[in-house]
Order: sequence, then C-alpha cells, then structure tokens
Amino acid sequence: MNVRWSHCVLRVRDLDAMIEFYCDALGFKLADRGAVSPEQNIAFLSGSSTDHHQLGLITGRADDDTSSLDHNAFRVDSVEDVQTMVNWVNNDERTGKGFPVTHGNAVSVYFKDPEGNGIEIFCDTAWHVPQPQIGFWDPSQTPEEILDKVKADFGDADGFGPIEEYQAAQASIFNE
Repeated sequence: MNVRWSHCVLRVRDLDAMIEFYCDALGFKLADRGAVSPEQNIAFLSGSSTDHHQLGLITGRADDDTSSLDHNAFRVDSVEDVQTMVNWVNNDERTGKGFPVTHGNAVSVYFKDPEGNGIEIFCDTAWHVPQPQIGFWDPSQTPEEILDKVKADFGDADGFGPIEEYQAAQASIFNE
C-alpha cells in the first residue's frame, strides 16, 4: 500500500482570521467553506490545483485546548486500500473502531492512534463535490458498489462533476 501525507485539519477559534493568515502567509486560496453543523464551520485551503485542500480549519477550539490538531490525513491509491485499513483498524486493540465516511470526493476511514490523535486514510474518487459533505459507506461492499453508492448519494449536489474539470478550473486560479 502506497501511503502519502495529504492534509491536516486544525481546530481554530477565529476562522476568518486564520483563513486570512494562511492565505497571506502561504499563498493558499479558499477552496470551500461551509457549516458542518449549526455550531461548527469549516474552511478548506489549498496552494495547489490538484489538491482540493492541504489545510482544513474547523471552528470549535476551546480556550484551554493545548493542541489545535483535529487530524492528519493520508492518501492511498484505492478503495481496496481503504477497506484494508478499516479491517486493520477494527482488528487492532490500540485504535478502537474505524469510522467509514465519504465526502463524495473521497472514501475515508477515520480513527485515533493510541494517544488519541485523529487519523484519516482516504482515496480520491473521480468526482469533485463542493465541501463540506458527509455520507457513509459499507466496507463489506465491493469497491464498485461503494463508488456507485457515492455517486448516487452526491451526484445531485450543486457543483458535482468530474475531478478533471474542477482541477482545470483551479489551475487557472493558481496560474498553472
């Protein structure tokens, strides 16, 4: 399995100030922004047309939080690789159960390491879906069934389309 670091998500107190900082400091662009729940908002920032986001910023950091890290995410090549991780996580007593999630543009499993740090293992799908989005998938299904369900669940979302079209539009924003 080929595992590559992809992005991290930080819990923040002032979303607008943090968006401005990372856009100014690193030249990131705001890729998406929205509500996760009535109490929580998220923003997705990227410095690349090929990565929907390299940094996520989510509200809800308490004043006494000693760490702002929500999770680190690692990209794998296929749904089968994510399924392998679900099975591994669910059979390893150090992690607890994995939480299979899809955002439409990815098929993921979320879990915690032995010290409680969040981890996401995901593979990209063939589609762009404006974020935030959340759905669930069944690890016992075939990869084809999983991707068919993802497309059925998100295909009617505004902005749903082939990832190549999204990346081409983003390339013009990044002057690539």
